[in-house]
Amino acid sequence: MAVTISLSLPMELLTDPQSWIALATLLALEIVLGVDNVVFISILAGKLPLDQQKRARTVGLALAMITRVLLLLSLSWVIRLTAPLFTVVGQEISGRDLILIAGGLFLLGKSTHEMHQQLEGEEGESSARVPPTFRGVIFQILLLDVVFSLDSVITAVGMVDRIEIMVTAVVLAIVVMIFFAGRISGFVDRHPTVKMLALSFLLLIGTTLIAEGIDQHIPKGYVYFAMAFSLFVEALNLRTRKAKAAPVRLHQAYKTEPDAESRG
Repeated sequence: MAVTISLSLPMELLTDPQSWIALATLLALEIVLGVDNVVFISILAGKLPLDQQKRARTVGLALAMITRVLLLLSLSWVIRLTAPLFTVVGQEISGRDLILIAGGLFLLGKSTHEMHQQLEGEEGESSARVPPTFRGVIFQILLLDVVFSLDSVITAVGMVDRIEIMVTAVVLAIVVMIFFAGRISGFVDRHPTVKMLALSFLLLIGTTLIAEGIDQHIPKGYVYFAMAFSLFVEALNLRTRKAKAAPVRLHQAYKTEPDAESRG
């Protein structure tokens, strides 16, 4: 899986239907998976005075976008390192292979942990008090944006071969979250199966990355078809679900503390 580092937009990308499908799929996945980032930033921003909260949310999401783009550019450069480093059971392993395998294992572990946390984890276990200053909040957002960005970046690398599409999807996802964060969070809260479906996609992408790392290429079309068909079935489920049926309530690792909420 060769990733081109050029940020230009060749005409073949603009006219290739598969590129648009890849962009739309990655954009939707980035938005759904970014809800946790939005929730976390909102919680930290909520500890600030009311007149600073909106600015803190905007700055936090902007930092998330910059962090993800920088990680994408650096990771895309690293996976071009195709010279073999060592051999395991007759399989040559390069720097690119190590990154892909490690990234795949990270996605498998992260998605499994998130599924457990969302369904059986302790409510608010990761909520932490931070100094109620604008600089203190932004500093903590900057540090944890790196952690939140890892699965987003590795997901992009696992789904798409072109850096232009990756960066476009990440930037558009952040822009959408800045303007529609509340609505997106509300939709996922009302339909938790969408979040579980997105996490299952991470399992699929992680497996694909590991396969790529051991030179077992899985055509991206198969991955896109599996995701698209799952989303189609889920759309049908959402349309046919009875409005009165209460959805499963997912547990939130990051949750505003009651005393903070009471202060408004």
